[in-house]
Amino acid sequence: MRATIPLGRWFGIPVGLHYSWFIIAWLITVSLASQFAILNDAWSRQTVWLLALVTALLFFVGLLLHELAHSTVARAEGIRVRGITLFALGGVSQIEEDAATPGREFWMAIVGPLSSIVIGLLCLAGARGSGWTGPMPPTGLAAVLGWLAYINIALGVFNLIPGFPLDGGRVLRSIVWAVTRSKERATQIAARIGQGVAFVLIGFGLLALLFRGDFGGLWIAFIGWFLLEASGASYAQVQLSTTLQGVRVGEVMARQCATVEAGTTVQRFVNDQLLRVVAHCFAVSRGDRIVGLIGSDDVKRIDRAQWDRTTVADAMRPIDTLHPVTPDVPAGDALALMARENVNQLPVISDGHLQGVVTRSYLVQLLHTRRELRA
Repeated sequence: MRATIPLGRWFGIPVGLHYSWFIIAWLITVSLASQFAILNDAWSRQTVWLLALVTALLFFVGLLLHELAHSTVARAEGIRVRGITLFALGGVSQIEEDAATPGREFWMAIVGPLSSIVIGLLCLAGARGSGWTGPMPPTGLAAVLGWLAYINIALGVFNLIPGFPLDGGRVLRSIVWAVTRSKERATQIAARIGQGVAFVLIGFGLLALLFRGDFGGLWIAFIGWFLLEASGASYAQVQLSTTLQGVRVGEVMARQCATVEAGTTVQRFVNDQLLRVVAHCFAVSRGDRIVGLIGSDDVKRIDRAQWDRTTVADAMRPIDTLHPVTPDVPAGDALALMARENVNQLPVISDGHLQGVVTRSYLVQLLHTRRELRA
């Protein structure tokens, strides 16, 4: 889930919006406008829409605070946080790795729901103090705070459902991890339970839609489907790590890397090497130092008319942006890194020298072969 619109840094963490956020923001605003119009018919149309828009924006601020709580605890544990993205189903903290112990995993997971519940209780207190008097029409401020109280508390409670990878599922995984002393086993159990919870949500949502005409059920079913996909992906990741257990990058990397000088033009590189040399990768060198990699995809990004005026150094991908790994990195971790960074190969560096590249296609092929032999 990558941000398409950056919102700057909050407490040092990059925050952004995914394009799907605008869909749910619009739906929430429209829904709130209809609710506020019913709540107090004395409010003008402009007032209703203003209250709805302010409430929707504050709701997403609450979501952001929820994710910031996760990220803050992760950073306190020394885990890198790449950023936070708000999207159609809420928010996601892009945390680089899992916690090292079940106790740390527990606190990383539970702090998000707890923060949402605390925000909800504070909003509830504010609504009471701003004129929320039960059936009587509330003030605009009380209506905003009352709705925020309800939705933040509901969000916190929902996230405590033991469906991995929801926060509650991660709490469950930390407990099972502490009991079994196996993170892989705990993840398998939590992911399976998460899939069960997802089927319940899908079934409940579809029944509500079909038999009660409740279109909110369609949203619940959609959340269930999303949870089912995420749980399945988490389970597959554990199977991947188990299947590739004991395999290191140095054992499966491709060593046949041709080199090309940084000052070579793209046209000459294509004519003399890309179309003639059989190699798994082309390394760009400057003197005796490897500075990047280049391939056909990089060449395609350059206007053909500019090939004879563009050097491979201008077209290459610099080595430090390619997430280099060392030969002793587990192959499963390398495959997960490629999936997370959306790249198809990683350079393998040892003592400052390029040893080869590890490719996604070869690791997937190796994975399938090992599974077939074990079947």
